[in-house]
Amino acid sequence: MRTVYKNATVIDSVNPEPLPQGVVVVEDGKITRVCGGDAFTPEAQDEVVDLNGSYLMPGLWDVHVHPDYLSLSTNPLPEQTALFGHRLRAALFDSGIMGFRCAGSHNYMDVAWRNAFDSGQYVGPHLFASGHFLTTTGGHFLTSGHALECDGPYGFVKAIREQIKNGVDHIKLNLSGGIIGPKWDLHTQSFYLDEELQAAFEICRTRGFKVMAHATHPGVVKAAIRLGAHSIEHGYIMDDECIELLLEHDTWLVPTLAISQLTPKQATNDWESSFALGRGWSHALCCRAEMAAPVHSEWFGKALKAGVKMALGSDIRPLKDAALLEMGLWTRNGASTWQTLQAATRNGAAICGVGDKLGTIEVGKIADMIVVKENPLKDIHNVRKLELVIKDGKIVSDKRPGKRKAEVRPSSP
Repeated sequence: MRTVYKNATVIDSVNPEPLPQGVVVVEDGKITRVCGGDAFTPEAQDEVVDLNGSYLMPGLWDVHVHPDYLSLSTNPLPEQTALFGHRLRAALFDSGIMGFRCAGSHNYMDVAWRNAFDSGQYVGPHLFASGHFLTTTGGHFLTSGHALECDGPYGFVKAIREQIKNGVDHIKLNLSGGIIGPKWDLHTQSFYLDEELQAAFEICRTRGFKVMAHATHPGVVKAAIRLGAHSIEHGYIMDDECIELLLEHDTWLVPTLAISQLTPKQATNDWESSFALGRGWSHALCCRAEMAAPVHSEWFGKALKAGVKMALGSDIRPLKDAALLEMGLWTRNGASTWQTLQAATRNGAAICGVGDKLGTIEVGKIADMIVVKENPLKDIHNVRKLELVIKDGKIVSDKRPGKRKAEVRPSSP
C-alpha cells in the first residue's frame, strides 16, 4: 500500500525554499514522489495523511553522543544497557531524532543496540557505534567509564583491533584534553606522542575504519587532519591554518557548542536554563566552559563562513533534548536556520556514510521524516513543535491533538 502525505509544507534539506501544499508519496518505506499538490491525485487504495499545511522535513541527527556516565558499582551493566536503549528510542519517538553516531560507550552497548535496531527486533534510530574511546594513561575523561587507556604505538594498535573485533563502525580517538575534567585534563594540552598518533591512524587506515578525532587545539587539529581523520570533534581552539586544512582535506567538523556554552550564566531561554541548572556542574567547571566559550564561538563562526563541512553533534544528555539544544546554539552563534537544519539532517546522514539513503526528502531515499507544526526556518525552536515521527514511511509517533498516540511494537527479528 502507498502512503500519501498531502497538504505538506515540504522542507527537503536540498532546496532552501519550502514547497507549499506539497505531496510526498511513500511505498515500501521509500519516497517515490515529491511534488506539488496540483500535480498528483491519490488513488482509492492509497492511505492518505492530510498534514494541513504543517512542515514535513527529514528526521534529525545527532552525531556526537554518549550513553549516561554511570558507575558500574551502583548501576549494573544490564541496567545501563537497557537505559541506553530506552533513551535512544525516546529520542526517536519524542523528538524525531532518526540517527546517532556514538563517540564512546563502554562494553559495546552501542554495538548491541545498533544490532537490535538493524535486525528489526526493536524500532529505533539509526545508530553508528564506536565502542570505547581511546586515550592515553592519564588521558581525557577517564571518570566517564567509556575510556580505554592505551600507551605506546602497539598499545593503540591492539586496542583498535579489539574495537574492530567487537563490531564498531568507526574509531574514536581522544587526542587532547577537554573542558570537563580534573586540572590535568585540559583542552589546551595534547596526550599522544607522535609515534602513538601515527600508529593509531595507520592501523585505522589499513583496516578501512574512519577516525572520529577529539581534537581541541590547533596542534592536534592539524595533526589529525593531516593523518586522515574523518571528522574533528569540538575544535574549541583553531587557527587559520586549521580552517585551510579542513577545506583542503574535505574533513568534517562537529563543533559541539553545548560543551562550552550551556552554563547557567550563558542560558538565553527556559530550555537552556533548565538544562544548565540540572546539569549540576561545579562552579569551577562552569568557569572553564565560560572562559572557552568566546574562542569556541569565534572559530565556529569562521569555519561556517569559510564553508567547512559541519554536522550537528551535541555531546550532552538526555538524548531526546540534546540535539534540540545544540540547534539553538548554532543559530545563537551566527548560523542561519537553513545551515542549522542541513547540519542536523543532510549532513548528519552524510558524515555517517549514508547520505545516499537518508537525510533529505528526495525520490529514492528512505522515508525517515518528521512533521512540525510551525516553520523551523523562521525559528529553529519550532522543531520542538513535533506532530509526527515517520520511520520507514510509517507513523511511529503521533502527537497531534486528539490523536491516539501511535503504539510501536517490536517486530519479529
